[in-house]
Amino acid sequence: MMSSGLSRRRLLCQALRVGLAAGLGCALSSCDFRRAAPEEAPADGPAQEGHEADYYTSLPGNVVRCEICWRRCAVAEGERGFCMARENIKGAYYTILYNAASALQIDPIEKEPSFHMLPGTFILCTGTAGCNNRCQFCQNWHLSQSAPRSIATHDMDSRAIVNHAISGRCDGVSFTYNEPTIFYEFMRDIAELAKAQGLYAIFHTNGSMTPQPLRELLQIMDAVTVDLKAFTESFYAQVCASSLAPVLKSLETIRHTGRHLEIVNLVIPTLNDDPDEIRSMCAWIVKNLGSEVPIHFSRFVPHYRLTRLSLTPVSTLETAAEIAKAEGIEYVYIGNVPGHPLNSTYCPRCRQVLILRTHFSVHRITLEDGRCPGCGHEVPGIWHA
Repeated sequence: MMSSGLSRRRLLCQALRVGLAAGLGCALSSCDFRRAAPEEAPADGPAQEGHEADYYTSLPGNVVRCEICWRRCAVAEGERGFCMARENIKGAYYTILYNAASALQIDPIEKEPSFHMLPGTFILCTGTAGCNNRCQFCQNWHLSQSAPRSIATHDMDSRAIVNHAISGRCDGVSFTYNEPTIFYEFMRDIAELAKAQGLYAIFHTNGSMTPQPLRELLQIMDAVTVDLKAFTESFYAQVCASSLAPVLKSLETIRHTGRHLEIVNLVIPTLNDDPDEIRSMCAWIVKNLGSEVPIHFSRFVPHYRLTRLSLTPVSTLETAAEIAKAEGIEYVYIGNVPGHPLNSTYCPRCRQVLILRTHFSVHRITLEDGRCPGCGHEVPGIWHA
């Protein structure tokens, strides 16, 4: 059974939960690569004061090249990059999302989803406006497809956000709702403060970050949830205005650091539900990441620009789950189908139920020091002491 202390914490978090969501040139070798040093960074303040961005290259003619995501936008003076979240001001690059959260909410950690990290606890989630993808199915499009500064923000700096997590009795902080790569500096500073206060840190990403900033961020983070939206470049290009290859590189980088990793695949009828594609994806995961990385096959609900499509049939999700198991993935989940047996965690050896869930609610945890009480199999994750 779950400890009574955890139950009290859960009830207290629910009582204190706050609904703050406002809506739901030249060769590299010869260029000046800059990462703002701490003494150069302005003090925390309103977003409009500006905060120099990390990871950009100065090019001739006051042009800068952003180095934070795979797009590596070349941005002329007075212009912004593809994500609209970074601006070239007189040849220096600035993030306009620092201290500019458009969504703050306490959620169960299962909602990320992260099923192998502190089950039954709560996290303070931070999101902003904007994204570096254009996913036609985005469920948070009110945030992700809004230009920064075009929607309301909370006047809270990184320290205030961490204090809010502590007062809400959360165990960690999370960066989600829209793509956190585009508010990298704000995310990093919140995570550093949170870790100093004994909290965990996690982020949910589309996997678009370039390797160097990703490796830096992973020194702080405890876990990552990555959306692997499909397994073809054509899907990424046509449906997301993005690319698959950088996501695969990010997955390998995360896995090689030893940080806890979970993968989400939103299964969309007619677009990425082909069994052969799913089989290829699962085979790649096992070969390159290992069989222990959990995968969540989530049900598509018509949103944004794909309202013409139907809900994903549960049978399609179950087929995907069977394919994943056949390819050797040990922890397979079905999401957005509350009450499905694959909401729960099972021992891959003896099939005992280790964490009984309904959707995001945890009913029972039987793990003992991260091991199956039946056969002793060690389950990967971050567990309660």
